[in-house]
Amino acid sequence: MAIIDRALEGKVALVTGGSRGIGRAICVALAKRGATVVVNYAARRDAADETAALVTAAGGKAAVSGFDVADSAAVAEAIKQIGKDHGGLDILVNNAGVAINGLLLRYKDDQWQRSLQVNLAGAFHCARSAASLLLRAKEAGRIVNITSVVGESGNAGQAAYAASKAGLIGLTTSLAKELASRGVTVNAVSPGFIDTDMTAEHLPEAARAKLLEQIPLARIGIADDVAHAVAFLAGPEAGYITGQVLRVNGGLLV
Repeated sequence: MAIIDRALEGKVALVTGGSRGIGRAICVALAKRGATVVVNYAARRDAADETAALVTAAGGKAAVSGFDVADSAAVAEAIKQIGKDHGGLDILVNNAGVAINGLLLRYKDDQWQRSLQVNLAGAFHCARSAASLLLRAKEAGRIVNITSVVGESGNAGQAAYAASKAGLIGLTTSLAKELASRGVTVNAVSPGFIDTDMTAEHLPEAARAKLLEQIPLARIGIADDVAHAVAFLAGPEAGYITGQVLRVNGGLLV
C-alpha cells in the first residue's frame, strides 16, 4: 500500500522555470506532497499550463505566473502579487536557467550577460523579493537553488554557465547564514547530466556515450531524480539542513 505524504499541505511554492524539464518535475513532486505550486514561465504559457494541469492531477493546487527572472522589477511585482493571491509564500525554488555555450575567444558580451542575468542574478532577484514573505512563512521558509555539477567541476565551452552556477553556490551559503536566525533554510541541489531538452541539445550521442563511462551509476539522470531531492529539502525533514549542496549526479563528482 502506497504511503500518502502530504507534508507540504497548506504550503505555497514558487518554482521558476517550471514549465518544462527539471522545473516541471519539481512542480509535480511538490504537488504530490500537497503544496500549492505557482509555475513560473518566461515565454511558453502553453507549457506552463500543461505543468499546472499535472500539478492538479498530482494532488496539488496550481497557478501560473509569467515573468523573466532577469528583470528585477518584473520579479518584484510578480512575487508581490503571488503573496496577495495565495496569502504568502513558503517555498522558493530557483530553477530557471539558460545554457549559452561557446569557447572563450568567440564568446560575446551579450551571451555572458544573459547567462549571468538568468542563472545568477535571477536567483538573487527572486530571493530578495521573496525574503519578506519567506520570513513570515507559517512554520519555516525554504529556498532551494538549482546549481549544476558544471558549477563545481567546470567544463570547456561552458565558462559562463559554470561561472553563473558556481556563483549560485556562493549565493546559497551566504543567504543561508543571513536568514538562518529566522528559521529560513537555503540549500542548493547540484544535478549531474539529466535527460532534458537542454542536455539533448548540447550533448551529442558520441559525447553521451563517453560521459556514461564516467558515471559510476552508469546512467544519465532523469528529472525526477532532482525533483525528489528538492521536495526533501522543501519539507519538514530538512529543517536542520541549511547552506548545503546536495549532489544528484550518479557519482560523477564525489
